[in-house]
Formats: sequence, C-alpha cells, structure tokens
Amino acid sequence: MSFLDGLIKDPKYQHNDPRPPEEVSDPEIIISPDTRREHRIPPGQSRTKKWPVLDAHGAPPVDLATWKFEVDGLVDKPLTFSLDEFMQLPPVKVYSDFHCVTRWSRLDNVWTGVSTSEIARLASVKPEAKFVLALAYDYGWTTNVPIEYFLKEDSLFAFLHDGAPIPPEHGGPVRLIIPQLYAWKSAKWVKGVRFLAEDQPGFWEEGGYHMRGNPWTSDDGERFRWS
Repeated sequence: MSFLDGLIKDPKYQHNDPRPPEEVSDPEIIISPDTRREHRIPPGQSRTKKWPVLDAHGAPPVDLATWKFEVDGLVDKPLTFSLDEFMQLPPVKVYSDFHCVTRWSRLDNVWTGVSTSEIARLASVKPEAKFVLALAYDYGWTTNVPIEYFLKEDSLFAFLHDGAPIPPEHGGPVRLIIPQLYAWKSAKWVKGVRFLAEDQPGFWEEGGYHMRGNPWTSDDGERFRWS
C-alpha cells in the first residue's frame, strides 16, 4: 500500500488489485461471467479504486418503516413486500464488476440480496413478458431492462455490498444490480418492477441513452441510442 493510499479515508477505496474469480473462496457466491474475461474492463472504460456517487436527483428520502417493494404488470401473482418481508426472502451472493457509462469500472464487488429470478418465480411472470421496468423512490425515476438480462443468474436486488449495508448515496436500502449491463440499469432506491410485453424507455433512455446498454457490444459499448 502506498503512502497516498494511506491518506485516503474512503472505506470503499480498493487498496489491492482485483481478485481473479478463481480466488473467490466462498463456494456459494455466484460468479458473474464477465469477471472471467481475459480483459475485465470494457472498451473505453478505465478502472477506479473508489466507488463514485452518481445519480439524477440526489438520494431521495426513504422511510424504512413504510418501504415497500411491489411487483406488477404481466404476472399472475402481483406482490408487495415490506422491508422486513423482503429481507426474509432466500439470499444470494454475487461476485461481479460494475461498469458506469461515464467510463469508470469498479471491479471486485460482492453483492448480497434477492435473486431477480426468485422474484420472477414468486410472481409467476407471464410468457409474453419481454421487458422489465424498474421503478425507484428517486422521484419517479425508472429504467428498462430486457427480461433475458433481468433473469441472468448474476442479477439481483442487493441490500449488502462487500458484506455491509448499501448506504443511501449508493442506493440503499435495496438497489437492482444487473452486472452484464451498464450501471445505470442497476436502479438505486428500487421500489418495484413491472413486467411488460413491449419496451418502455426510462429516465435516461428518454434522454438518449441506449435501450439495452451492453458495455461489451461494439468498440465503445451501447452508451447512447445512436451508438
């Protein structure tokens, strides 16, 4: 560790090189496939050792006592969970990298939460559902996700990051994590999801961001509609 590293007070600052996935010792951790790439940083990205804070409007006020997570749209069983009920669902752990469209990548993250596929199973999603709209407490903020990415094994609704509760500035108490897409698809302060037959742009997509957002597609990733 360098002298300058020792001056950094950020508890999330990464002082070490990212672990290769084969060095992740917990056998219950799901390994995101992108961490197994020979080059883990997508084209146009660079690694950050920090965890930058970026959002559209700042952290919204979230009352944990009245927090609810709702599932609706093309489902046979609409769902509503309180925070306590949500925390009682079967947990999973995921080792993944995190790629922001603003060109930084934070490698070597362990997320703990509820699998997106578990939520879909409990709600009995209808076959005609092809997209998911994530809804957030962030003043009506939304983002859209193709259902095949939403249901990836490494996608989850996370409440812990590296073993600690996710702080409000990073989207706590619960945020969506879709490791195989750019991080704006990993909605902070998530309050529910809606299953849809047709794609519906969210906040950033309305402003020109890509409808899918795969960082590994093309020479510079799917950043904007025209890319």
